[in-house]
Amino acid sequence: MSHRKYLAIGLMSGSSLDGVDLAAADFFLEDGRLKNWELKAAQTFPYQEEWIQRLSQLPFANALSYAHTHAQLGLLFGDMIQRFIAQHSLQPDLIASHGHTIFHHPEKQMTAQIGEGAAIASATGYTVVSDFRAQDLANGGQGAPLAPLADRHLFPGHDFYLNLGGIANISCNTGSKIVAFDLAAANQVFNALAQSIGQPYDEDGKIAASGQLLEDLLQKANQNPYYQLSYPKSLDNQWVKQEVCPLYLNAQGSVEDRMHTAVCQLAQQCQQAIQQIVQQESFDKVSYELFVSGGGALNSFLLEKIREYTNRDRQVHLVIPDRSIIEYKEALLMGLMGVFRLEHIPNCLSSVTGASRNAVGGAIHQGWKQPSLHA
Repeated sequence: MSHRKYLAIGLMSGSSLDGVDLAAADFFLEDGRLKNWELKAAQTFPYQEEWIQRLSQLPFANALSYAHTHAQLGLLFGDMIQRFIAQHSLQPDLIASHGHTIFHHPEKQMTAQIGEGAAIASATGYTVVSDFRAQDLANGGQGAPLAPLADRHLFPGHDFYLNLGGIANISCNTGSKIVAFDLAAANQVFNALAQSIGQPYDEDGKIAASGQLLEDLLQKANQNPYYQLSYPKSLDNQWVKQEVCPLYLNAQGSVEDRMHTAVCQLAQQCQQAIQQIVQQESFDKVSYELFVSGGGALNSFLLEKIREYTNRDRQVHLVIPDRSIIEYKEALLMGLMGVFRLEHIPNCLSSVTGASRNAVGGAIHQGWKQPSLHA
């Protein structure tokens, strides 16, 4: 029987551009299977305003600017990781970086997450795994969502999993397989509305809670063709910025009413997604558990509406984990994906993405510092 332990640092730059999440965790493997894990340290490094603007505009920049930013962001990530390692006295075996998504077009078998892995390896000296989605795209999959891997291995035992980041995604463990897809725009829309009145975000959903539902706006939002597609399916940041944010920013009504409506629309899409999965997968139960994570899980009004809508046609119990899991689940996921890459264990699931086969995704950039891998 073989045993191995990795201390992995996972890095996640989310679509909301509120910062870079880093999480260090021990992962214990036995005979090529994850047996246990433990979070050791976690921290968020905010982006400076110049980087927020640069990354926001990069989809419209030229190729030279794109390549330059890709390299420089890798060096910035490397600096953040070095500070994280020093502050928490860590000796990692690997670094796993998701990078920051600029383009995601699965219909073209193309995705792009920047933050050069080679630059991170050079800056830190540690082996880096990056570019996790590309292999799945090449296999005909959506390359997303990735979160179900964490749902299966790090947080087992629940029926549904909802991740409320800049984009919300949902997954379901049917017992025989895991299915998942991107649900709708989430924090990107809420943040855009809050920022239109000088607030960085809607703290605890207070702005939304003070508003009223705009029925016409809700119906118009729900008419987007994406919601009529069957899964697997996925979204990208540009879809949110081009098709969703303008709808809410330019609609008639107070910001409070528009925010309230955006929250209700997301809750309604969650309800409809659960109904679709239950019917399509014949996943009938008396009651269900919905595990909620991501920054949106700190928004009590959003949780209230999700609870209200999902319980309209079935019994759904919301499970809210510790704050460290809420905030750093995706960074933990990256660490797990990096470990699986080095162990040659599939980390992109075809039942989730619709690819022709499971993939062991990730490009490896070898560092010069020796890992401490405990056998």
